Amino acid sequence: MTNFKYKVQLSVFLTFTVAVSSCRISEKYARPEQHMPEQFREHTTALADTASSIGTLEWRSLFKDQELITLIDSAVHNNISLQIAIKNIESAQRILSQAKLGNIPELSAQIGASINRPSDNSLSGISAGQFLGSKYVKDYQAALNLSWEADIWGKIRSQKEAALANYLQTEEAAKAVQTQVVASVAQGYFNLLMFDEQLRIAKNNVALNDSTLTIVRLQYDAGQVTSLAIQQTEAQRLNSALLIPQLEESIAVQENALSILTGEMPKVIQRRQSIFLIDLPDQYNSGVPANLLSNRPDVKSSELALVAANARVGVTKAEMYPSLTISASGGLNTFQASNWFNIPGSLFATAAGGLTQPIFLRKQLRTQYEISKIERDQSALDFRRSVLFAVGEVSDALVGIDKIKEQETLEKTRVETLKLAIKNSKLLFNSGMANYLEVLIAQGSALQGELNLADIQRQRLSLIVELYRSLGGGWK
Repeated sequence: MTNFKYKVQLSVFLTFTVAVSSCRISEKYARPEQHMPEQFREHTTALADTASSIGTLEWRSLFKDQELITLIDSAVHNNISLQIAIKNIESAQRILSQAKLGNIPELSAQIGASINRPSDNSLSGISAGQFLGSKYVKDYQAALNLSWEADIWGKIRSQKEAALANYLQTEEAAKAVQTQVVASVAQGYFNLLMFDEQLRIAKNNVALNDSTLTIVRLQYDAGQVTSLAIQQTEAQRLNSALLIPQLEESIAVQENALSILTGEMPKVIQRRQSIFLIDLPDQYNSGVPANLLSNRPDVKSSELALVAANARVGVTKAEMYPSLTISASGGLNTFQASNWFNIPGSLFATAAGGLTQPIFLRKQLRTQYEISKIERDQSALDFRRSVLFAVGEVSDALVGIDKIKEQETLEKTRVETLKLAIKNSKLLFNSGMANYLEVLIAQGSALQGELNLADIQRQRLSLIVELYRSLGGGWK
């Protein structure tokens, strides 16, 4: 009868434990509504395609220049910021592995021996002398101890969800770093090619000024112009020559920056391509704004931070409720070493279960719960901000590409006109129908126009790369 009663009590206790373990007081995550527009502003250059965008391309498919591909490949493998992000992933992965063990009971082994000499006037001393025939009480024990906390309110489950979200967030953060690294390397490379082109233009202009200066000196010797003409022509030449060391410095600084991005010491960057020969697509899909929620790593990382914050709310809420712990131990116990491993005589077992309700810490736990809800609200706002920034960056890149193309068309026409003006002014100057000032003005305007055209080409390429990055491209 006693065994039957014990079995009934045990069955009731286990049934209660399983029942309450299915309870959950935390809120299931639901993505906040974002009210995304149907299309990006200023999307005339891009093709609207809901299925894909240029951001889904692998970076090796976008870039064709072999030197640039080599630089990006080196940066992806060696960039310090990217390596730090990868280490963050490894750390979060260890934490996740630990969190997955939250429901597994804790098992420990214990072996020990003790000796106690109680007072002769104590009950223990009298009992020891009476029953053991000795003033010393010895105890030998070898046991396994088991402890398990029932996940009554979903606290452990919420901890797992937070750990998983944090792990996934570090993965997306690393992808975001890579998209930025790829874009920075490409844009830095285009800066370098622009400086190369501008240096070539400056050197050509110096040679052109030298030719003009020679003619002006001949005219001065013939008494056709004054010394002022020579001085102004020399000043024009020096103005062009001054650009050469400035551009050489810019080239060296940009090479250093690219080297550091690739995880190497500053060095010369190899390149053979002209900036006007770089091949990037003029037509591309931008997709729709809703795609950014799944394509942009930084947006996904921001949402995962919200998921983790929501899970932490569940953890702090569950900590205010009673916790159920079940423990058990069993093994061998004796007061004589000779009987230590006498089985079954030395066998023992215990089992216990209990509920623990915080009382004096309840105010502190309530405060932690309220703080976690505020942090969840902050994460929701961060997520909303990341979405707004993402849509804004794509829209900025699209309008930038459209307008830079207009500038490119106008500047090309202007440069061609100025080159023709130089040719005509020199012919008129040589025939005495134009003065040297007209030649200098034409040469100076042409120099500035060619420098602007190289910069416009750099801006166009960089804006395409920025569109690629802002659409989530670069981590594949």
